[in-house]
Amino acid sequence: MQLHRQGRFRSWLGSRFGGDAALGGRLGRRFLHAGGALTLIYYAFPPHLLIVIPNWTIPIAALVALLAVDGLRLAGRLEVPEIRPHERVRLASYSYFGIAIVVSLVLFPEPIAFAVILGTAIVDPIIGESRGTPAGAAFYPVLPFVVYFALATVSLVGVGHASLLTASLLAAVAGAVAIASERPQWTYLDDDLMMTVIPGLVLLGLALAFPGSI
Repeated sequence: MQLHRQGRFRSWLGSRFGGDAALGGRLGRRFLHAGGALTLIYYAFPPHLLIVIPNWTIPIAALVALLAVDGLRLAGRLEVPEIRPHERVRLASYSYFGIAIVVSLVLFPEPIAFAVILGTAIVDPIIGESRGTPAGAAFYPVLPFVVYFALATVSLVGVGHASLLTASLLAAVAGAVAIASERPQWTYLDDDLMMTVIPGLVLLGLALAFPGSI
């Protein structure tokens, strides 16, 4: 079974930006990755959206479905587009990002979840473009850090109760940790997981060490 149209959409998307199917595939991955930020709509739901079932069961159920799809892919029963060579023998990056999102939504306080999910969803594609092209390399790691810092600061101030100064300090720490966590080539893990969960744990630790800071 195929979950793609044999590259027709990738070719169309790439042509819109003056390139080919390879460009279209890369842009498609970037757009889908940024779409992970939409999972934050979770916080707009009432506490018991399904009346008797608590909301935290919804992202967990969605993750189980996502992992089931990836399991079928690994078993050779499903074709998914834009799978990179290292993903052919392990979970795909989208599964790791799904795990990271669910961990963040279920375990982290809302301001921290906003900061780390937005950070990975938006900044990881920026890092990919920065490190993947000669022109973009000049902006790495300054541009990814600045964007992450801004997103985290807004999240901690707008969603949480942190002062601008406190939020700025925490955002700077989280941004540095996130970019450092993305850099290594993890063998059995993925940068989407690590650059979400590790900064989240750091922020959670700081929030516990300094009550009322977030």
